[in-house]
Amino acid sequence: MVEKFHDELDNLKGDVEEMGKLAHDMLENSIIALKTQNTELAEEVISQKGKLAQMDLDIEKNALRLVPLYQPMAKDMRVIACILKMITYLTRIGRYGKDIARVVPELCGSPQVAKLVSIPYMAQIVCGMIDHSLEAFETEDISLFTDFDERDDSVDALRHSVFRECLTYMTENPKYITPCAHYMMIARYLERCADHACKIAEKIHYMVTGKHKEIG
Repeated sequence: MVEKFHDELDNLKGDVEEMGKLAHDMLENSIIALKTQNTELAEEVISQKGKLAQMDLDIEKNALRLVPLYQPMAKDMRVIACILKMITYLTRIGRYGKDIARVVPELCGSPQVAKLVSIPYMAQIVCGMIDHSLEAFETEDISLFTDFDERDDSVDALRHSVFRECLTYMTENPKYITPCAHYMMIARYLERCADHACKIAEKIHYMVTGKHKEIG
């Protein structure tokens, strides 16, 4: 019975890792589509929202089924609790990717303002945080979170920088109002994704150690 439970739990963790990769890819590809004005890639990202939502439902259902069936204790229960939190944050990350992808067609054909200001660099930091969160979930190596506070601070600072820079461009030339308004919103989405990566890290830290720690 114990062996069967751990087999099912391992399969569930594998499903979470797959969902995490999907959410990460939706966010990363939305930024690539934005940079390259690739509407086909943007549509692909948007089309994955249904798959992401279904994975959320399926993982939640399977996780909740394990609790009354096997009555897990201690570490095993923390793993299930972590999974139930993670899928919520991963869903939000993927949905932000979808929201970014939706503005790509509107911005296609328009000159990019200052090469998208700092948005690609922000996305690089955020996607790296998501990558390390998923790796830590798989390996239980919480040392991957050592510099999360600094990375989250960097993303916050970049979001404010994007806001200030875009305001300058919008003031100088009205034609920049629409793209810059989108850039400011996208920077906000990326900041929220970094926050979600930090929350995932907190849940994984608790899963591994049994101790709560604020990250980011």
